[in-house]
Amino acid sequence: MKRHLSRLIFVLFILVYVICCFVQAPMTDAVGSMWSLLPPIVAIGLALITKEVYSSLFIGIVTGGIVYAVASGGGFSGMFNTIVKDGLISNLADTDNMGILVFLVVLGIIVVLMNKAGGSRAYGDWAVKHIKTRAGASISTFVLGVLIFVDDYFNCLTVGSVMRPVTDKHNVSRAKLAYLIDSTAAPVCIIAPISSWAAAVSGTVKDVNGIQLFIRTIPYNLYALLTLVMVVFIALSDIDYGPMKRHEDNAKKGDLFTSKSTVYPKDAQPSHSRGKVIDLVLPVAVLIVMCVLGMLYTGEFFSGKGFVDAFADCNACYGLALGSIGALLIIVVYFLFRRVLTFNQCMESVPEGFKQMVPAILILTFAWTLKTITGSLEAGDFVSGLVKSATAVEVLLPAILFVVALGLSFATGTSWGTFGILIPIVTEVFKDDLSGVTTSGGIPSAVVICISACLAGAVCGDHCSPISDTTIMASTGAQCDHVNHVSTQLPYAMTVAGVSLAGYILAGLVHNVFVVLGCSVLVMAVVLFVLKKLGNTKKSVPAQSFDEQE
Repeated sequence: MKRHLSRLIFVLFILVYVICCFVQAPMTDAVGSMWSLLPPIVAIGLALITKEVYSSLFIGIVTGGIVYAVASGGGFSGMFNTIVKDGLISNLADTDNMGILVFLVVLGIIVVLMNKAGGSRAYGDWAVKHIKTRAGASISTFVLGVLIFVDDYFNCLTVGSVMRPVTDKHNVSRAKLAYLIDSTAAPVCIIAPISSWAAAVSGTVKDVNGIQLFIRTIPYNLYALLTLVMVVFIALSDIDYGPMKRHEDNAKKGDLFTSKSTVYPKDAQPSHSRGKVIDLVLPVAVLIVMCVLGMLYTGEFFSGKGFVDAFADCNACYGLALGSIGALLIIVVYFLFRRVLTFNQCMESVPEGFKQMVPAILILTFAWTLKTITGSLEAGDFVSGLVKSATAVEVLLPAILFVVALGLSFATGTSWGTFGILIPIVTEVFKDDLSGVTTSGGIPSAVVICISACLAGAVCGDHCSPISDTTIMASTGAQCDHVNHVSTQLPYAMTVAGVSLAGYILAGLVHNVFVVLGCSVLVMAVVLFVLKKLGNTKKSVPAQSFDEQE
């Protein structure tokens, strides 16, 4: 009954939205109008309601193809060209996208190698002796996520492959593991001065020292900081709400997935016990070092460029692919030298690792295609026009930018694309204030706060969106059904977003980082205290799987 009501509400919402689109502009003028957001809205809504991500993304792609074909006058042939040639094929031919896919496949192979060698099981056995509680398993996941701050893709997949055996042994649901991974990936990278995210942000600003500006935004990045506070609270208190509570209740009884239609099976463990903890720790360490070196190489560090500048100019996708391939070669030689695997077993791991990453590759390919079509419809220009029209209310501008960035990132699934669109708008709005600023300093606090709001909203929308690369990677790293991850994480993300919005309203009035951050943390603490009280007083109900509720 609940599912039918959700579907009815979604259909009514789409009808109202389409009517509003027609009121604003006919479909022949869809480019740069409300029509540009219809494809991602359809895809995201269907995914959350049907719990099926592949068909939802494909329907969103087809919707975008139809809208663009009508707007461009291309007819059926134009629609097919938009979907297949300009969408699927172009994205698979893109070098950055292929770098991500290569990194995915190689990481899948490394995970299979570690499992075959017994390293994962040995680490799991060690963790059982030293990590005694579910809270300990969750906090260990959080700490590892914080330590791997160089790139969010790398963070998601590495933390997931390392911590899955530990959280499984302590009956932490895969949905909770995916939330822990996702909440210590982008939120950590966006406040780490040495990361691929710092490089991306610094590259979007002109005539100002990008790295210095990025560092100044860190204490005002309320969503990222408060998300980390939320993760620690959830891990230590063992208090859950929303769909996550159902998953956690089921996990305590041994059902880690809740949904019967699981995409991923439990990790297979080797039949022998020759593996040691070093067979997991050393490969992961090699992978981290090689990926960092790969990113530095693409930034021309070894050609004489400084460390920070090399990171700022690196190509993260190429660097991760390069580093992971180098790490794979070293790891294979190591396992052969240790004699825990034969050469044939190493080669058998190649197709097995590829198979493990097929769900992520499919979702990423569809998500990239949907982003391309949304970009062709100029959704960014439409949203930027809305932002420019709201700049008259300068006191509320940080809050407005946070909401707009959240919505744009949620709809398009890209935080980098979102702040790439909005940061130039902010610098244009404050161009008079920035005209006398040197590249070495003196950036006005209003500019810092507004750019921080853009970054925070972009990360929040990326955190919530089913078509976000990072969200997909978190599901893959945890080997959790993707829609289950999105639906369980959404209430937590929206809780933090609400507190962050209040913080940016205050920031528009008081340009003082200590007041803004202090009050935001205080409000977050009060909200978490209330959630804990409600969790302790709420009567428990029998846990059900989603399939049992149908």
